Amino acid sequence: MKVLFMISHPAHFHMFRYTIDNLKKDGHEVVVVIRPKDVLESLCQNAGMPYYKVKNRPQKWGLFGLGVFLIEKTFEVKRIVKKEHPEMLIGSDGVLAFVGKICRVSSFEWFEDDVDVIKLYAKMFFPFYTNVVSPVVCSAGKWEYKQIKYSGYQKLAYLHPNYFTPDKSVVEKYFRTDKPYFILRFAQLTAHHDQGVHGFNSDVAQHVIDMLKLHGDVYITSEKELPAQFAQYQMKINPLDIHHILAFARLYIGDSQSMAVEASMLGTPGIRFNDFVGEKKISVLEELEHVYGLTYAIHSTQKEQLYAKISELLLIPNIKKEWQLRQQKMLDDKIDVTAFYTWFIENYPESGKIMKETPDYQYRFK
Repeated sequence: MKVLFMISHPAHFHMFRYTIDNLKKDGHEVVVVIRPKDVLESLCQNAGMPYYKVKNRPQKWGLFGLGVFLIEKTFEVKRIVKKEHPEMLIGSDGVLAFVGKICRVSSFEWFEDDVDVIKLYAKMFFPFYTNVVSPVVCSAGKWEYKQIKYSGYQKLAYLHPNYFTPDKSVVEKYFRTDKPYFILRFAQLTAHHDQGVHGFNSDVAQHVIDMLKLHGDVYITSEKELPAQFAQYQMKINPLDIHHILAFARLYIGDSQSMAVEASMLGTPGIRFNDFVGEKKISVLEELEHVYGLTYAIHSTQKEQLYAKISELLLIPNIKKEWQLRQQKMLDDKIDVTAFYTWFIENYPESGKIMKETPDYQYRFK
């Protein structure tokens, strides 16, 4: 069969990469459509993955501008679907829901945020999807009847040991590894669910860097342009190498949800500093924090608590060994997500029926 994947975020490139490889190996055709956010286009090029490119979201957009953008993108994707004639539309971009309805093609939303976090997005698009696919812990609200739940996380699709082995020689292409180092991540926080959400400012970032410099080297990866004072810490790397670098870091600190989850998958202690704490909870990160102890969440208004948590973690001897034990407990509980994705796509609609009637079937993918 022919499957179209729409990829709108670098994390989704990684999430679907091995599933796409598996489908191609099994003789299926794959079409990739991207919205070139951050390093996404570079990732596709470096991986030798052919793609169609649709318009990126404008930097400044109000509600009217967003509406115009969605209409334009819907017609762009519709033209590609009419040209390629795929049998399934898969991704995390709402236009697939509309295009699927218009073109009468089954469409599937892969999501990892609870509907309370993505309220507007869910209201606009979930009614039109054939199914929505997510980790067990995620809430689909009134669209639960469409939900396919699996025991895992999106980031395990590319960071599970079956697919990823950290390689220190990759890190050493960029800097020394004979002393501890720390990774800071500053997100753009411009997604639809990030409105009104805050993370690091320059003063807090500088204070954190001053704390960490006493214990090792500091490296920054950022979606947004950095103030001049931080330029000396910014990494210039092949985007495909970031997970090797993150795996050997002593500590991750940032305002990015995605990289906080990735650090947890790799057994790297992490602190997430933004407003997705308290009332704005994200179930995946709540589970990683409170069930497995792999990450911590601190509200952006609690900078003293952030500094205290950093000090606490810096004092833990052999912290990486402790986190790797916690990582293994998490892995023991979860499935091989890519193997599950591949099976689900190749065997749909029968796979959808199986997951509704006997969801424990998924534990064959360990």
